[in-house]
Amino acid sequence: MVLRLPRRARALTVLAVAAAALAPLPAASDPAPPPAAAPPPRTVSAWLPYWDQDNAYETALRHAGQLHTVSPFWYEAKPDGRVAKHFSAEEQRVIDGLHGAGIQVVPTVMEKMPRGTLAALVTDPARRAAHIKNLLAVVQSRAYDGLDLDYETIAPTGDADYQQVRDGYATMVTDLCRELRALRKQCVITVSPKTAGTGRVWDYARLGAAADRLRIMAYNLHWAEGRPGPLSTPAWYDDILTRATAEVPREKLEMGLPAYGWDWAVGSAGRARHVTSQSAEVLRRKVGAPYHLDPASSTPHFTYKEGGTTREVWYQDARGTAAHLPVLRRHGVDRTVLWALGFEDPELWRTLATP
Repeated sequence: MVLRLPRRARALTVLAVAAAALAPLPAASDPAPPPAAAPPPRTVSAWLPYWDQDNAYETALRHAGQLHTVSPFWYEAKPDGRVAKHFSAEEQRVIDGLHGAGIQVVPTVMEKMPRGTLAALVTDPARRAAHIKNLLAVVQSRAYDGLDLDYETIAPTGDADYQQVRDGYATMVTDLCRELRALRKQCVITVSPKTAGTGRVWDYARLGAAADRLRIMAYNLHWAEGRPGPLSTPAWYDDILTRATAEVPREKLEMGLPAYGWDWAVGSAGRARHVTSQSAEVLRRKVGAPYHLDPASSTPHFTYKEGGTTREVWYQDARGTAAHLPVLRRHGVDRTVLWALGFEDPELWRTLATP
């Protein structure tokens, strides 16, 4: 005897069997989520001080795998538009050795003109053009990969109107970068930080549009002729980069990192002594001061007695820099430039290599 189900029941049974046949088999285990994208590698450039050239050069070679560009501090712009060289400039051994290690060589032209002198040069079209011609002669004199301009006395403009100086310097940089690009050379411009109260003489937008890289000297928040304090802070970096990234493409920015510090005589109006990160740490150990990282600025500092004078030292090391670098990541800035080779805490290279 065959048991017959009602027609409606038979239809539901057929549908249930079909659905079961079409259902996917359960997976043995859930698939692992795709790995998070690693942040882009951080690039490191650095200045090479001419007064400690051999030490700085050997440091560069030891860390060639991390270095993108080295800028020997070799040239000085003069009030008449000439470009003079420092006593250890243009050493072929250094140029060839850096190139052999895969490092680009982009020498720095600095200046220390009297107040208002640079302003007069950049606001005069004829003098400006003559100076550019001299700069181009420098970049073609050796196997250089470009030029870095570090013209810092533009900030105090003297009697000139700051807007004229701002426009004149931006015009000079635009013209120079165009000529360098035609020669297949890099145009790198070094500037001071722009914040609510500083840096208005720098036209970041025009400089960033013209240059291949804009280097921001993000240090000397407290400086040699001021009161003791940190060279930089994460909050200050955030302010600097908020403004800079609004005017300059992130991929063109290089954030300057300090590998030095200042040793002030507390209560004195005199200029502080310069210390490197390495010499500051040697001094700290010598005077027996405990290591202390300021929680607000992530900067090491200590005090000691010299005769009857209390001295206060603030500097930067690898631990402090590690606390500053996340600010750069938050702003999408992956390029750094170090002042200067041979000054740094040896552990800094490990810090800079960490994503």
